Formats: sequence, C-alpha cells, structure tokens
Amino acid sequence: MSRPAAPVELESEITPIGVQTLVTGVAPITPAQRLAILAEAPLQPRRPQRPADHGLFDTNARLQIEMF
Repeated sequence: MSRPAAPVELESEITPIGVQTLVTGVAPITPAQRLAILAEAPLQPRRPQRPADHGLFDTNARLQIEMF
C-alpha cells in the first residue's frame, strides 16, 4: 500500500475581508501593486452627478413619435 501524500502548505494573504488562501504558483499582491491598480483606475466623482438629459443626450426627446 502507498502512503497518503503529506499535506501541502499553501500560502495565504490577509485582505480586508479576511485571510485568503492562494493557489499554488500564485504570489500575493503587494501593497505597491494595489496602489498601482488604484492609480490607474478611472476617476470617480466626489459628489452625485445630475443626469445629462438635455440637448444631444435627452433620451426623453428621442421617444416622441410625432414631429409636431
């Protein structure tokens, strides 16, 4: 009979939602990589924006059936 294989110790990393186990061959994300991802992300508005529903972007005006 063959012996069962010894359990492999998997790497893990601490995230805001708890400890995450990494797949074999995957390196943890460094803080520098996290900051680079945030720096490359699109800008978000600081306050809620009003919809652009006038002129070219007026979707309600496009729904009209008759010209006059």
